[in-house]
Amino acid sequence: MAEETKLFGMPAEKGRWVLVLLGFIINLCLGSIYAYSIFGKKLATEWNFWHIAEDGVTKFQTAGDIFSQQIPFGVFLLFFAIVFLFSGQILDKLGPKKQTIVGGIIVALGWILAAFVAKWSTSVALMVLTYGVIGGSGVGIAYLVPIQICTRWFPDKKGLATGLAIAGFGGSPFISTYLGQKLINMNGQVFDAFLYMGIIFLVIILAAGWFMRFPAADWKPAGWTPKAAPAAVTSAVNYNRKDIIKTRAFWVLFVCYTIGALAGLMAIGVYGSVMTLVGIGLTATVVQFILAPFNAGGRPLLGWVTDKLGPRVAAMITFVLILVAAIIMIMVRSGELVSSAHKIMYFVAFISFYLGLGGWLAIAPTATAQYFGTKFSGRNYGVMFLAYGVGGLVATFVAAYSKNIFGGSEALLSAFIPVAILAGLGLVLAFFFMKPPKPKQEQETKQ
Repeated sequence: MAEETKLFGMPAEKGRWVLVLLGFIINLCLGSIYAYSIFGKKLATEWNFWHIAEDGVTKFQTAGDIFSQQIPFGVFLLFFAIVFLFSGQILDKLGPKKQTIVGGIIVALGWILAAFVAKWSTSVALMVLTYGVIGGSGVGIAYLVPIQICTRWFPDKKGLATGLAIAGFGGSPFISTYLGQKLINMNGQVFDAFLYMGIIFLVIILAAGWFMRFPAADWKPAGWTPKAAPAAVTSAVNYNRKDIIKTRAFWVLFVCYTIGALAGLMAIGVYGSVMTLVGIGLTATVVQFILAPFNAGGRPLLGWVTDKLGPRVAAMITFVLILVAAIIMIMVRSGELVSSAHKIMYFVAFISFYLGLGGWLAIAPTATAQYFGTKFSGRNYGVMFLAYGVGGLVATFVAAYSKNIFGGSEALLSAFIPVAILAGLGLVLAFFFMKPPKPKQEQETKQ
């Protein structure tokens, strides 16, 4: 069977790697959300959210302005997660080719409509609707396809193939930040970046999506024989998604995932503005060249730790990284770090945030499969992935209103105080409570 299957004119064992590459390219487009900071920073200028303080430092005028700048980012992530919850059922009906094309069209529509909102309006609500709701929904539809393509074509190398495909999502800012900044610089408007990137995404996703296909149900690589998964990795119990929410293990993992996503997504959303406050003399593009590889690299690194040492240890590592990073930014806020140290510590902190976020996007799906079984793991992770969206939305409120609670001269730096508190909470939860649910009778309920 394997010898008869051809992909791109090659035996399937070789041609399937082209699908991984196409999945990587699709994710480069979908992951452009991680470049939002440069768009949000420019929108803050166009919407007149900045003012010059008496000491000459550029600041946001109000906490509400910060919220308005960040809310399209938060809503994008929320709708990404909500729609992703149903993307498995959509895939069953449409198939990988049609689903990728539909998702690509919706993604492009969100970006293109956002361009005209930015040009002809200052309506935050319209930006939330176009960029946030429409754009986020499109990503939620398309994101699952490369994952499922890799899972089905690579029964022998699931982790490697999937990790390579989704690395495009985490590494996207490496390209999208540079492209977005160049487009903004053409006429000094966000309009150009949104419009042309939307068109580019449409062409690329539709072209790559055209070749998405699943193998036959009984296909396997020539000469490969599946091995029984060790008991330490695969649960003997297969919970369905209605049953997992009844377990303490689910809610502990969900809260920990939310905290990890919150910290990383807030850092991504505000790094450009914080860079201005801290006085980094580099462009946002250069900063993303430095930081984006850690978001992408955190996935295979913490995924490997999860495989070797378990989700609990991997989660604790991420919370230590987040806690250290937040403490560094609190020290910057309080002025305890001298000016020359700000720039170095800025990168240390944000590297830690990016590693933590990338790590959780590997820890969470692995832990879901380990704790609740592999039979329904795809749909179960759809439920768990809501934590990612919740984290992104909550991060918007944390960034905007922390100054009102914790004081300080700048709200964005004050936001790292609750992040530190939440990281400490996550560390405690992971250490004491992150473990599989107690064994129960095998569940075969259909979802």
